[in-house]
This record gives sequence, C-alpha cells and structure tokens, in this order.
Amino acid sequence: MILVEKDASYRAVYDIHSKRESAGINRGLYYARGLIEAFRKQGVEAKQLDIHLVLHGDAATALLIDDTYQVATLDPFSINPNGKIVQDLIDLGVSVEICHSAMKSKGWKAADVLPGVAIVHDGYTRLIKLQNDGYALVGGF
Repeated sequence: MILVEKDASYRAVYDIHSKRESAGINRGLYYARGLIEAFRKQGVEAKQLDIHLVLHGDAATALLIDDTYQVATLDPFSINPNGKIVQDLIDLGVSVEICHSAMKSKGWKAADVLPGVAIVHDGYTRLIKLQNDGYALVGGF
C-alpha cells in the first residue's frame, strides 16, 4: 500500500460549483472534510494541510446565513445544513471562499455570508492563481 509522507505538507484547492449533496450537505464540503480525515489516518495533521475551497455558481448558496439561505432556497423554514461543516473546516484551518461575482449576480452582500468565509473577486481567477501557486486542483464538485 502506498501512503503519503507523514512529515510533508500538502496544498489543495477545491473547485466547488454544484449544489449536489452528500449526507445532506454540499458534496464539495463533504469530500473536503473527508480528505482531511484521510490524511489524518495516514499520520498527517490538519496543520500540515493548506486547503482552499472556492465555492461559486450554484454552490455559493451553501455559504449563506440562515435568513438569506431561506430566501435563496424559497423555503422560509429551512436552516442552512452546511453551517456546521463550514465552521468545522474553518476551525481546521481550511480557507472557505465565496465568489463575489456569484454573490453580485444573486444580490447577496457580505453580511449574507457565514462568518469566517472569505470573499474572492471571482472563482475562476482564484482557482487559476492557486494552481499557479502550486496547489493541487480537486474538482468535479
């Protein structure tokens, strides 16, 4: 079995653009949390990981506070199921980022976004910059 190097550091960026779900939360967030666990099982601590999650397009809704989430999902009683995992990821040192272009197209403001989420100019240029900086692209979410 091939394992990762325990003493190395790792950099990854997730391209999360779909609202698809796994286990009731955004699929990209779900798999990003799974990646941290997979590294942990191989002896790599979260502090050795530098992970950015760039949410844009339909996925951006996952990063909204409950009041705005209710309007966006047309459900006045819903609570954003992604709030807890977003906070857990931020607590583990993950940079969770939302595309300002997506926000602007939906009429969302900074106050509509979950605490700790960074606002980037746009998802595509952010993804390209991080890849140019040596981050491994994890996509398909």
